[in-house]
Amino acid sequence: MAFDPATMLSLTLAIAAAAALYLLLEWRSVKEFALLYWAAGFATVFVGSSLSLLRASGHLFIGIWLANGLLVLAHWLFLLGVIRFVGERLPTLWWCWIALWCAMLALPFDPAGTKIYLIVNSLIVGLLSLRASAALKLAPDVATLGTQQLRYVLMIHGLFYVAKGTITLLPGTLIDLTVFQGTIIRVSLVEGVMAILLIALSMTGTVRYRRERQIEHLAERDPLTVLLNRRGFEARAARRLAEVSPSAPGALILVDIDHFKQVNDLHGHAAGDRLLVTLADLARQMLPPGSLEARLGGDEFAFLINDTSAEELSHIGETLRQRFQLAATAFAAPQTASLSLGVILFDTPPSSLDILIDQSDRALYDAKRRGRNRMTVL
Repeated sequence: MAFDPATMLSLTLAIAAAAALYLLLEWRSVKEFALLYWAAGFATVFVGSSLSLLRASGHLFIGIWLANGLLVLAHWLFLLGVIRFVGERLPTLWWCWIALWCAMLALPFDPAGTKIYLIVNSLIVGLLSLRASAALKLAPDVATLGTQQLRYVLMIHGLFYVAKGTITLLPGTLIDLTVFQGTIIRVSLVEGVMAILLIALSMTGTVRYRRERQIEHLAERDPLTVLLNRRGFEARAARRLAEVSPSAPGALILVDIDHFKQVNDLHGHAAGDRLLVTLADLARQMLPPGSLEARLGGDEFAFLINDTSAEELSHIGETLRQRFQLAATAFAAPQTASLSLGVILFDTPPSSLDILIDQSDRALYDAKRRGRNRMTVL
């Protein structure tokens, strides 16, 4: 038969081995520890499927009890990988499955014992898969096609195993784990191949997207301050500008460090870098949540704030200026480094970000023309 147990298990072996190898190679590139859990899970599936082939030779303890125990372990590793991937913590209660599975080793090798084993084993696998699926229910701005696909594959896989364990409770159900007899067993083998293939594809797609996002993140970040660079700022600003309205005005603040060159000349570029990092840290601490902070280049910074007011901007600007000047006194110079700020407050979306930057730049020039170390609001 095309779908005989040996063929299904051989397909599972090939897919699991390929998935484990691919995920290990990916880990060498991105160092995402979720990949190690997933790779270990597929390696466990490979070993468990290999041991399952031994039951036909009479090695029942290895071919049934141990092989299916490894199936549970594989799904536990999949769950741990998902938890690590999304940054959650798993409650201690979820470790109870280990004690439950160990207790099943005392079951006898008879039809009743194997039936109980199959029910409990299936429910554990189902619950582990459903828990992993639930962890992948991410916010729309975080979820990706890969994570959504993996979530639904694990959900369907988990529901299948829960249904499998439930159906097994029905009287008269034919189950023979020793020789893979019974409709439930054969359907499980087919579903196992499809699930392992889809889970592997979903995981690799998820990891590939994570790697692309990491590359994109690096391309849009200033390496010194870790703020957005001009490219990242422009990419994200359009959505924020579209949210501006008379009831929720926006503001763009351009900031320039006064006498920055003196600090570099007298104390070296490391001192100048410390000033840049100090300004970035102050901005992260003081700006409202959801603001965009960017280093446009050199000692020029831009901050885009939504749903603000002239009073709030005045407080932010003055506090930022005072705290920065206090930090800059550590680098003695004929003229202490300070901040000049140019601010444009607007209540309708501008036609382009460049126009907004030009207007803020005029306000910044006015602040410098009037003596520096001050803020001008237009």
